[in-house]
Amino acid sequence: MDDTLLLLTSAAVALIVGLAAGWAVQSATVRRKLTREQGFFGLPEGSECVLVTHRDSSSAHWSIPRHDALALLGLAAVIENCGAHPEVAPHDTGLQGFGARTEFCVGDPTAHRRLAAHLANLLPGVAVHPGDESGAGRGTFTIGGSAYRMEPGAVEYVLLARLTAGEGGDRPVFLAAGQRPVTHRAAVRHLVRNRARLARKHGTDGQFCLLLKVVNSQAYGPDVVELVADVTKAALTAAEPKGHRAAA
Repeated sequence: MDDTLLLLTSAAVALIVGLAAGWAVQSATVRRKLTREQGFFGLPEGSECVLVTHRDSSSAHWSIPRHDALALLGLAAVIENCGAHPEVAPHDTGLQGFGARTEFCVGDPTAHRRLAAHLANLLPGVAVHPGDESGAGRGTFTIGGSAYRMEPGAVEYVLLARLTAGEGGDRPVFLAAGQRPVTHRAAVRHLVRNRARLARKHGTDGQFCLLLKVVNSQAYGPDVVELVADVTKAALTAAEPKGHRAAA
């Protein structure tokens, strides 16, 4: 009887120890994952971030276009998980320079002032066509000598970028710069779903600029997204003037 009781007690103790060890390993894994995510997004516990978006031009009051609002909701879950505090600001409100807090800038660079400024200053190798008088060609991206023109509802492009000012302590700015609102939502989805892979590939403090293609949004909305290319090098490098290239 004593041997049986001793065996049962030993088994119970081993089970408890095993459960405790498993819980400790799982907790450590979750903490490491959260720490990597906080580092990638620049969102340590208790930090602040800003989400900059369009005003809806069809509304008399300040409101956010539907797809942009849904994109911000996708980011909200990440921000909450990191323990950070978000602020939503319209693109045409005077904001401080970037680096002090993480920024998510979402919209159409032909109409979004702050996004256009970020592209001009941080991605000098990207040109965005404003369109002619009829609006033709509006939003066409030119990167590294290649042009990416949308076919509304069929093929549309969006840039997804993580950028810094080059200072070690700066918070990053994330850009989702697209040709139509549905592409902004698609880019944010890609960022959220692939954040662990992007952090492994580019590092938790690295820069990247990806060109994504949204396919048949008329039928599938933001769900079908293809990676066209990693255009980081071309986008970060100022394009040479045409005259200079011709002379060369």
